[in-house]
Amino acid sequence: MWQDFVNAVSGLIQESGFANMTPLHLLMIVIACVFLYLAIAKEYEPLLLVPISFGMLAANLPLGELMHPHLWDANPIDYGAILQQGGLFDLLYLGVKLGIYPPLIFLGIGVMTDFGPLISNPKSLLLGAAAQFGIFGTYLGAMALGKFTEKQAASIAIIGGADGPTAIWLTTKLAPELLGPIALAAYSYMALVPVIQPPIMKALTTKKEREIVMEQLRPVSKTEKILFPIVVTILTVLIIPSAAPLIAMLMLGNLFRESGVVGRLSETAENALINIITIFLGLTVGATASADKLSQPGFGLQALLIIVLGLIAFSVGTAAGVLFGKIMNWFSGGKVNPLIGSAGVSAVPMAARVSQKVGQEANPENFLLMHAMGPNVAGVIGSAIAAGVLLYMVG
Repeated sequence: MWQDFVNAVSGLIQESGFANMTPLHLLMIVIACVFLYLAIAKEYEPLLLVPISFGMLAANLPLGELMHPHLWDANPIDYGAILQQGGLFDLLYLGVKLGIYPPLIFLGIGVMTDFGPLISNPKSLLLGAAAQFGIFGTYLGAMALGKFTEKQAASIAIIGGADGPTAIWLTTKLAPELLGPIALAAYSYMALVPVIQPPIMKALTTKKEREIVMEQLRPVSKTEKILFPIVVTILTVLIIPSAAPLIAMLMLGNLFRESGVVGRLSETAENALINIITIFLGLTVGATASADKLSQPGFGLQALLIIVLGLIAFSVGTAAGVLFGKIMNWFSGGKVNPLIGSAGVSAVPMAARVSQKVGQEANPENFLLMHAMGPNVAGVIGSAIAAGVLLYMVG
């Protein structure tokens, strides 16, 4: 009887997660805990970083059977096998792989976004466009390294837009094998906007430029706000059809907001729906960063390069926005504060707040927030269009 007990305990230990733990599993668990610390203690994008980090943690606990990378590595993917053999995260990941979650998040973002500053000052659209230079510049740089395919380079480059849902959407279309590190890099740099941007902004502007006080924006009528999402959807989708899922849902959400006649739909999209999708998206994206995936030859080096290239993309995008702001300032006779150009990346509203903060440091009477919101919301549209262009180019 004693021997039977010993054998049972021994078998239980051998079949436990502890016995199947590898050094790489342990490393990924530690990394997940570090991200959880940053999300909870430092409040770095906690709404997304907490589920992403926990998804990474859970997926790297051996024998949990929550996600099966080998099912997703099949070419073509056998969705029947996934439905029959997949774990919880495999089933939730279908919403990522099929491109469902990011557009639904854009629906909620549209409800929360006020395009009034952009409508009031249409020229700020140019600043949002200029900030996308970091995306295309990084694409060329990633290709020059010779370590990535065209599709992988495009997926890495979109990090420069500082737009997590867009990065996830494009990566699932082009390079799903890189989804984990790209998503983590995208959301990490979004959270680090207040740390990364100010040194770049100050290095490229003079104190006199940072002190510029801009004129108050004109009021925007309700009719203009209602027509804006309709017109943008028509023009953008006709010109760049591949951007339709993101642009259409973003503008539908904004139409919910501005029409004023669908309060229940607006409230649902802004709160319950976007929160549910955020949980599903975060968990499954984090789960893709598993030890099984990272153990593939060369993947660790790729992940490191992704982090570096993502930082370059974001930095170049910020710099391009500021430099274009200086050009606009020159053409306007000194009426445009170049700092608002840094908000051309898609990190809403953090980038606009950083422009406001740096401007007030130079001149306490400077209020740039609403002026910076113009390029900031333009950056949301710009990053979605950039993703559509990249998808058309290499998809």
